[in-house]
Amino acid sequence: MTTAEQTGNTPGDAGEATHGVTLTESAASKAKALLDQEGRDDMHLRIAVQPGGCAGLRYQLFFDERTLDGDLFREFNGLRVAVDRMSAPYVQGAEIDFVDTIEKQGFTIDNPNAGGSCACGDSFH
Repeated sequence: MTTAEQTGNTPGDAGEATHGVTLTESAASKAKALLDQEGRDDMHLRIAVQPGGCAGLRYQLFFDERTLDGDLFREFNGLRVAVDRMSAPYVQGAEIDFVDTIEKQGFTIDNPNAGGSCACGDSFH
């Protein structure tokens, strides 16, 4: 599995701090294709962690046009990815992939910070 090349937004670049989440080429390409389908070049992919689910915390991946105070950004093959400062410690070192197989289709998150997950895989602690 290869990881999409990070471009731009190195610490100090344009005054933006970066986060430690990586996207595979597959994930970056799929997210970029979804944005292109909508004709939106004013949005970025946001990764957030919210309370919820049976294990305590739930991931949220969505397209967002807002920039929140303290957001951390990285760019992968032209796709900007934002993580809010409260979620950043929970997803530090996580890798997001997009799988398209007979068994499963969608984005997956491999998070070394997750101590465990629920049976349905929708939340973690």
